[in-house]
Amino acid sequence: MKKLLFSLLLSLSAVMAQAALTFTGPLSGQAVLVQPESSSGLNQVWVLPQFDGVEAVYEATSDRTVTVYRYSNLGGGYAEPVAVSKNGRRYSLVLTGTTDMGYIFEEGNTRSYYWLTNYSAHPLSLIALGISPEADCARTALIPSGEGDRMVYYSINGRQVEIDRQLSISYNTLSYNESNKSYGLTQVEENLAYLSSTIYVDAPLCDTYFVLSGDRFLRAWGNEQSISSSYFNTNAIDAQTWAIETEREYDNEKREETGGQAMGGSGPVEITFGAAVTDAVIFKEWQMSHDPEFNDITYRYNDTDFTYTFDDTGTTYVRFAASNAAGDCNYYSDTYEVFVGESRLDCPNAFSPGTSEGVNDEWKVSYKSIVDFECHIFNRWGVKIIDLNHPSQGWDGKYNGKVVPPGVYFYVIKATGADGKKYNLGGDINVIRYKQNPVGTTDPLD
Repeated sequence: MKKLLFSLLLSLSAVMAQAALTFTGPLSGQAVLVQPESSSGLNQVWVLPQFDGVEAVYEATSDRTVTVYRYSNLGGGYAEPVAVSKNGRRYSLVLTGTTDMGYIFEEGNTRSYYWLTNYSAHPLSLIALGISPEADCARTALIPSGEGDRMVYYSINGRQVEIDRQLSISYNTLSYNESNKSYGLTQVEENLAYLSSTIYVDAPLCDTYFVLSGDRFLRAWGNEQSISSSYFNTNAIDAQTWAIETEREYDNEKREETGGQAMGGSGPVEITFGAAVTDAVIFKEWQMSHDPEFNDITYRYNDTDFTYTFDDTGTTYVRFAASNAAGDCNYYSDTYEVFVGESRLDCPNAFSPGTSEGVNDEWKVSYKSIVDFECHIFNRWGVKIIDLNHPSQGWDGKYNGKVVPPGVYFYVIKATGADGKKYNLGGDINVIRYKQNPVGTTDPLD
């Protein structure tokens, strides 16, 4: 039979009519329109329940004669003319056999391209849905029995394109909610283009059934099939963790840049750690180490939440570990780094209480990483003025509610740094009083 060679027929620049095909005859369901890829050159792709006894009807847009060609997977370059019946501008093509085919309707210089798929040649039959006994922490393998092969169409240049049957596999799992820091039940629905011998899905994080249903064509015809697996006990696990450092706003504490993502700086550092875990988690613990590889774990805490105070100089590495009952699925969180710098303690020797509010009117040490502190301040006769038990505290220059007279006072400090350094300090505190000059300058009062 004479073959039709369209040298430029297959070019996307060819003018295409937008006329839609209609179908008459003993259809068991409506023809389903599938949107073709724009690069395929096709106007429409149709899936029909069956071919036998069905007529495809093309309505011409003019009185010009319409010639119809048929092509297979070889593409439009190998199209062959087929017989049609004509009634006015209506051209009817009787569909026979079961083989999917492409059709070209040529109306003058205008051509329209269609692909027709016979669903009866690709029936879906869902019989049972098994679960592979092989445990996998990341994926679960489902073994369906039945049929539902790949459905395809061919572009005008013979390129194969898959028709998505839109089968659905659905099951329950757990998803993490950041706002309330917990896992909640959610349903997963995944699309399958066709029925393969093995279906792989993300391992559910809770016990569940798997339900396979489809396809889009049976759904459109009111005949959707559905099968369910046996009850599945999950072994997959997941967790989410967080760490919140207790903030301190002491104006006399010297902060130290930790760099990177490390927390802390000046000790002691108090951090609350927390974790949320999924159903199959049995073993769980927080681990601490001075080794970033955790070859030497110095502390373990067997719960999801705890608060810890870091008061030793150096970097401590913290992570959360979890596993299921069998120990074959394990989880390790990202590593948190907590840094505590070396200690420092400096004492001022003068201040001016009661003179200019907010300016040098309180005596405070300057410090970093001091974990234990006591300070006693005396006047020249040995009378204790005040006791301070935290390095952030200061003396406002008052005794019994009144600002003390100017002069020399004395402090004694005993403190310990996060690095173990001991501080035994003593020295003078000069209380200075200033008088305000008319021009705005100040002179010390005698």
